Amino acid sequence: MSLIRPDTATQRIVDAITTAIVERRLMPGTKLVEQQLADHFQVSRTLIRQALNQLSRNHLVRLRPGRGAFIAEPSIEEARQIFEVRQALEQQLIRRMCAQATELDIAALRAHLVEESQALQGGDVPRRTRLLAYFHVLLAQRAGNLVLADLLAELSARCSLIALMYQSRHAAEHSVHEHQALVDAIERRDAPAAEHLMHCHLGHVEQGLQLQPRSTDLGAALNRHIT
Repeated sequence: MSLIRPDTATQRIVDAITTAIVERRLMPGTKLVEQQLADHFQVSRTLIRQALNQLSRNHLVRLRPGRGAFIAEPSIEEARQIFEVRQALEQQLIRRMCAQATELDIAALRAHLVEESQALQGGDVPRRTRLLAYFHVLLAQRAGNLVLADLLAELSARCSLIALMYQSRHAAEHSVHEHQALVDAIERRDAPAAEHLMHCHLGHVEQGLQLQPRSTDLGAALNRHIT
């Protein structure tokens, strides 16, 4: 008998699938077969359905009656709307960070930048991709807005699907350098520069999108997840 509470087990499944999406190991349109997931996570199909329903509410999975669950395939218009929302949210966030960031906040951001650089130099693509997405979540966490942090985590995962659908040309090293410039501006308390940098950073990511959808295998992607 499992000692893991059903809600905890469900969240573990949600987190694993979300991580696979953020790390760009699960591609848009991938079918999520309930029995395959149940076997992989060693849980009941009831828990799998609960996890899929939660992922559907997070807009990461589409439930199609009579066909099953699939990793979401964001449209171009949805992609534009997501970046529009991120611009609005993160402009306000970066202003707040410039006004209130402490030395500990700066140190935490600098430590994260070191991890990004190490992952980039080491060629660890899944870890690098996860860290680049988490940078924006970390900004919200350090600003003390956990609701915004959760929202940015969801939006970052959706942006990962967008990048996979439309194969971003925005190189990872560009994101690392742009994150470094953002932290420099925060440390200087230079809100106008930080806002401009954030606007350009998100704009560069959006402008780098192409219309070249890709696909992958569910089992291969989940087998790389470390529990």
